[in-house]
Amino acid sequence: MNLTDILAQAGGLQSVARDLGVSESQVASGAEALLPAILGGMKKQAQAQPAGLEGLGGLLGQLGGGGLLDQVLSPQRTDVSAGNDVLGQIFGSKDVSRTVAQNAATQTGLDPSLLRKMLPLLAMLVTGFLAKQAGAASGAPSPSGGGLGDLIGGLGGMLGGGKPAGGAAGGLGGLGGLGAMLDMNGDGNALDDIMRMAGKAMR
Repeated sequence: MNLTDILAQAGGLQSVARDLGVSESQVASGAEALLPAILGGMKKQAQAQPAGLEGLGGLLGQLGGGGLLDQVLSPQRTDVSAGNDVLGQIFGSKDVSRTVAQNAATQTGLDPSLLRKMLPLLAMLVTGFLAKQAGAASGAPSPSGGGLGDLIGGLGGMLGGGKPAGGAAGGLGGLGGLGAMLDMNGDGNALDDIMRMAGKAMR
């Protein structure tokens, strides 16, 4: 099971489809193309934090924590301002967001404007999901950041097609799990490539 399936089971893709007035299958296709960039942005944030995964856990809370997932899942139309804040934090530039959407449009055949609208909603789902699962894994907020590390290690195994959750011990203390999360389909497509493309577009 990959992250798209997990978000679908949680009702996230259905909620995004309802908000945007499109089919759930279109959202699933967009999510497959957009999630590696979102997760790659989070990987970069973890690398940039002095405390690594612990710092990323704190950042997830600052961005809205598990409440972001609840906002998207609620029957009311989602206010995407929090999602745009998340994108601003992990991508650093609207140019990167636009390039991510354009890259996903090339992969999926979906309209880039639809994918740009989808990005903040998916960013809220992922941030909220990770924050909730990190809290559940640790039982309570922990200065060790262990809950988030366990979560990322497990998800990294699932998304990278490797060891099942709980078995990806190598990723628990560092960024190994996040690296596997970034490359969801094993094709080596990393956010670095997208950011380089955005950099060329800005010149």
